[in-house]
Amino acid sequence: MSDLLSRRLALLDSAEQRDLLRHCRHGLEKESLRVDPAGQLALTPHPQALGSALTHAQITTDYSEALLEFITAAEEDPARTLDELDAIHRFAYAQLGEEKLWTHSMPCKLPAEAEIPIAEYGASHIGQIKHVYRKGLAVRYGKAMQCIAGIHYNFSLPEALWPLLQQAEGDTSPAQDYQSERYVALIRNFRRYSWLLMYLFGASPAVCASFLKDREHHLETLGEGTLYLPWATSLRMSDLGYQNNAQASLRPCYNDLDSYLGSLRQAVSTPYPPYEAIGLHDQAGEWQQLNTNVLQIENEYYSSIRPKRVANPGERPIQALGARGVQYVEVRCLDIDPFLPLGIDLLTARFLDAFLLFCALEDSPTMPGDECRECTSNFALTVKEGRRPGLQLSRHGQPRELKAWGLELLERLAPCAALLDATHGDNLHQQALNAQRAKLEDASLTPSARVLRSLREDHLSFFAFAQRQSERHAAWFRARPLDAADNAAFEQSVRDSLATQAELEASEQGSFEEFVESYMAAIEPA
Repeated sequence: MSDLLSRRLALLDSAEQRDLLRHCRHGLEKESLRVDPAGQLALTPHPQALGSALTHAQITTDYSEALLEFITAAEEDPARTLDELDAIHRFAYAQLGEEKLWTHSMPCKLPAEAEIPIAEYGASHIGQIKHVYRKGLAVRYGKAMQCIAGIHYNFSLPEALWPLLQQAEGDTSPAQDYQSERYVALIRNFRRYSWLLMYLFGASPAVCASFLKDREHHLETLGEGTLYLPWATSLRMSDLGYQNNAQASLRPCYNDLDSYLGSLRQAVSTPYPPYEAIGLHDQAGEWQQLNTNVLQIENEYYSSIRPKRVANPGERPIQALGARGVQYVEVRCLDIDPFLPLGIDLLTARFLDAFLLFCALEDSPTMPGDECRECTSNFALTVKEGRRPGLQLSRHGQPRELKAWGLELLERLAPCAALLDATHGDNLHQQALNAQRAKLEDASLTPSARVLRSLREDHLSFFAFAQRQSERHAAWFRARPLDAADNAAFEQSVRDSLATQAELEASEQGSFEEFVESYMAAIEPA
């Protein structure tokens, strides 16, 4: 343990500060494809019984009309966060008829690209922006890749923590700058150590062969209809996922918030010749992307973690961060665990809390280019070969075995887990740490290994395995309908969201072209 981490832990372990960490907040965003009874992508519109995908706070869509996204509030107790996610699932299943949710990160059997429906958000200007943005993703990356699903874990430390640390460390910068600086430091440490999360929680070592039809790849065949890599943990997070030439050259700096935001502003404003060749409009004059730059909007940049701030109505994410600093982080690299009905459980959440607290409190020097590339390489190697016996990663240019380094990291995390347990009066974080230690000692316990074992032992294709798990989880949710009061509350939120969308559309003024121009100009570099 570094001296800095020891001092910070000691400060938080004092009697008067012991309860501070009770006020961390946890939120979840979970994506799931809607599929028909045969496991094919649902081609039906977003069910009106689920409300407006534009304005409902808990139920929306991501890329495709069939890619549902469930969003929880940020709760101090992650158990309550999971309970809310459970309730959203139970309500949704009551509205889905014969359709069900695909409980795997890699997609079901997809139709031809032209038939994959892009999400619709109505006639308002902001609804059209969201739709055209997704059309841009289609022409830039292809539709199939946009049907990959995951879980985002939103985490914040208590607002009262930052002035306490700032005063103890004699920092005299503005409070907002200090808080943002500490969150960006957390992100740097996350980049250093997030390969461990891919080993422990990666759950997509195989894909349906139909996903890669007509695409070059280096995967191996595992029975009919299944492609895989024998030691992979998360093909979702590999170069099969969100990669393209434009983004490959984009490496936002995480050494301070201003340079990070500046690099994204630059990308949103810099023309990219292949996208210029596509053009803003198709031959029929319809919009097909918001601009022809490296990124259409800042959210197009794919990363395993993002600094975040709740935006005000009409405010862009970059504007919110620039004006009021970092409020929380969004961890974006978690696969859906197909063995869990919710795709994530409390044990995982407890470990993530200890891991993120460690990343926040441990010393986090700025990252030179060599270390940045080393972190990227370690992550990429783990998603493709993480369970390979004796796999060597690189630490400060020197080889380091993944297993040994992982066990060392857990020892460094242990004081953070112990502090969280002392705060809550239990040993749940230590239990979570022990569960992850067992996976490092025995790779067969990891979700990725369990998926491959199920395919082999049950003689299933990837599609048949994912279909079986989806059916099991659907039955579990449908057997537990909401009580009348909770169901009525969801139905009211549906009605409210539809009314809000209708009001937005009725009050719209000006042309869509003018709206796009104003929307883009809001974050252009000075």
